[in-house]
Amino acid sequence: MYKSHICTIIFISVLVFMSACSLTSDISPSSDRILTIMTHDSFAVSEQVLDKFQSDTGIQVKFLKSGDTGTAVNKAILAKDKPLADVFYGVDNTFLSRALKENIFEPYNSPLLNEIANDFILDPEHGALPVDFGDVCLNYDIAFFEQEGIQPPQNLEDLLKPQYKDLLVVQNPATSSPGLAFLFATIGRFGDPGYLDYWQGLVKNNVLVVNDWEVAYYQEFSRAGGSKPIVVSYGSSPPFEVLYAESPIEEPPTAAITKNDSCFRQVEFVGILRGTQHRELAEKWIDFMLSPTFQEDIPLQMFVFPLNKNAKLDETFQKYLAIPESTAFVSPEEIADKREIWIRDWTEVVLR
Repeated sequence: MYKSHICTIIFISVLVFMSACSLTSDISPSSDRILTIMTHDSFAVSEQVLDKFQSDTGIQVKFLKSGDTGTAVNKAILAKDKPLADVFYGVDNTFLSRALKENIFEPYNSPLLNEIANDFILDPEHGALPVDFGDVCLNYDIAFFEQEGIQPPQNLEDLLKPQYKDLLVVQNPATSSPGLAFLFATIGRFGDPGYLDYWQGLVKNNVLVVNDWEVAYYQEFSRAGGSKPIVVSYGSSPPFEVLYAESPIEEPPTAAITKNDSCFRQVEFVGILRGTQHRELAEKWIDFMLSPTFQEDIPLQMFVFPLNKNAKLDETFQKYLAIPESTAFVSPEEIADKREIWIRDWTEVVLR
């Protein structure tokens, strides 16, 4: 009887253990609820916003950061027959045609597209859905021009005038995203080959070329102690100067030049990678990225701006953000066809 009692206890214990294992298996993250999102290295989302998505949907999100925009697009294309992720965020209008030509996305007509202006929907098949935008514009140091008694430049053409000699720093379009966007601004404004004549004029006015935005803005720009009071940056830079000032300030010390198609607008997109095994989960994530909850998180995370018309901006952005009435335009198709040619010709004119 004693042995029988022991056997009964063991039997019950085994059943309890097996039940516990089964229960643990049910509540552990399932591979069917894991969504992998490929992004460029600048992607960021606040922990609070990400937690809300995961708790609301039961989906576990993993991010695969894959270099700058161009590198990430190349990786997605090379792996299109065996995708590295379920969703790809970060392709912009300078690389969009290449991604669409390689057919890396599955179409998805999100209901949230109804809350985004048609001007930003550049893929009529809805493989790439617009998420955010940012304007690359010239910025200038207000105090410098006040002290020197010089009128700040109002457009791209002004930079060819003698009074702006030695005042401009730009980024190399072969190595910098804002540098490439500024090159496109000059192409959109002056045409091809007119943009090369414009750059020849900038060279005569001693334009300084550096490799990246950080060097241009935080070393060469006069606001950082450099000698150049005009720099290629973003329309959002002035409000960020207020938000991140070491000591509180009421007005931005810089201003963006936005008149006469002086800026180039970058639009970033998200899409479901063709061949995903998690199509339903991917749709939920894209809907979330286009929703006001995610869109309102974008500016302070990635320094770009929401496209959902119902998303609200921080008061500082509402007060100081300079949004151009119109921007220089170059079609994604033309960029795809001529990007490398334009960079090569620019290099010949400016650096050699």
